[in-house]
Amino acid sequence: MTYCVAIKLNTGMVFLSDTRTNAGVDLVNTFRKMTVFETPGDRTIVLMTSGNLSISQSVVQHLMRQTKTEEGSTLWNVKNMYQAARLVGHAIRSVYELDGAALKEFGFEFSVSFIIGGQIGDEDMRLFQVYSAGNFIEATDDNPYFQIGEAKYGKPIVDRVITPDTPLDEATKCALISMDSTLRSNISVGLPLDLLCYEKDALAVTKFTQITADNHYYQMINRTWGDRLREVFGEIADPVWTGSPDNVHAIESTDVSDPVLATQPTQVGEAAGKAKQYLAQN
Repeated sequence: MTYCVAIKLNTGMVFLSDTRTNAGVDLVNTFRKMTVFETPGDRTIVLMTSGNLSISQSVVQHLMRQTKTEEGSTLWNVKNMYQAARLVGHAIRSVYELDGAALKEFGFEFSVSFIIGGQIGDEDMRLFQVYSAGNFIEATDDNPYFQIGEAKYGKPIVDRVITPDTPLDEATKCALISMDSTLRSNISVGLPLDLLCYEKDALAVTKFTQITADNHYYQMINRTWGDRLREVFGEIADPVWTGSPDNVHAIESTDVSDPVLATQPTQVGEAAGKAKQYLAQN
């Protein structure tokens, strides 16, 4: 499994992916899931993958082996990010046409997801999530980020913190906390991490690093986030079950005070009574 998150801001974009893949608990490997298509001064496109590794690798290879000398559109010559997203969708469908039937015959689901984002020329930065059918959606100011893979563990912090106005460094910190929460709760996601921060209009990769277990900043994130969560948890008042309903800590409802009770069938009740009587006599 995997976890990838991408965030689009007014000042740039953040891309973060893990590198763990597994087939069961005893077959764990490391494969990088972030690929950059870059022509400095013209375009920077970041692609991240989740799902069946053989499918995602086939799609990425399909996109990478295209060159400017070949006919048709490629990620190196498309005019905008919308066309780039369509090209990824087309590559997914091409792989499905080649391998879909065989995978289905052997009981494998054609499951893959992609995040593609970046900037081409004078166009504004754009971010898309592409699904297994090749269709896609675009990030907006109301939803400026996408997650693929094991998204549920790292989603709450991103939902609460990220807006388009969030500074790039703060969004980077948020993405790392989101990843740390996921690593804490899901063994199928693991280090090292690929982190890329794209600065608006740079049209080149200026900030990239791979984060391993001995990275000091990541160790600080892991330690501090856990400690502060426990501190805040301890500061929140415990619920009050008795007393005035006007008490801000009162948890007891004034409208519903009883759970739904199952009615014991009569025959079951009689049988249980006879069983108790028999045991008492013997």
